[in-house]
Amino acid sequence: MSELVFFSGTMDCGKSTLALQIGHNRSARGLQGVIFTRDDRAGEGKLSSRLGLVTEAVEADENMDLYAYIVAQLSKGGRVDYVIVDEAQFLAPDQIDQLARVVDDLEMDVFAFGITTDFRTRLFPGSQRLVELADRIEQLQVEALCWCGARATHNARTVDGEMVVEGAQVVVGDVNRPAGEVGYEVLCRRHHRRRATAASARAGALSPDVLPVSSA
Repeated sequence: MSELVFFSGTMDCGKSTLALQIGHNRSARGLQGVIFTRDDRAGEGKLSSRLGLVTEAVEADENMDLYAYIVAQLSKGGRVDYVIVDEAQFLAPDQIDQLARVVDDLEMDVFAFGITTDFRTRLFPGSQRLVELADRIEQLQVEALCWCGARATHNARTVDGEMVVEGAQVVVGDVNRPAGEVGYEVLCRRHHRRRATAASARAGALSPDVLPVSSA
């Protein structure tokens, strides 16, 4: 029985790595799939992981009908056994409906990978629709860690190391961007609430008022 499966988690929890592994395992068994992605850190038409693995993918822009694309491939004599979608949080809700139709009408497994909430802790529209429609929701088992060592549960957007809570929902960045550029960081709920990033924690640790030491 084909399924729409949503693999969710914060940044740094291995979503893209698992997407690449699922594709590799199926291609090793002679199956052929279509990989969709949107706004990947490696550029248009790429699926990449932070481990350095990269593969070609179809860029799913906001106007693409994903169901029609798969049907067109089949109509041209192509073979499609499964579908992988990375950065699924960036898809429009109607594109998630199209993926559900791929499962139901074409009887293909669809594996969608994405972040559930944005830097403001609000659901991405694509992720919300996946939660509503998915046959199965899998929480990624690789736990991303906050700078304090606790399990990271929230994504934070930073500028110059300072956490920001306003702005457009989608701004492409990464966890390794230089200061001054838009970057992202995973935090536990406590430090997300306090807007305490790794940079601000380091600044605090360097302050002479943090741990007063007597010279005696």
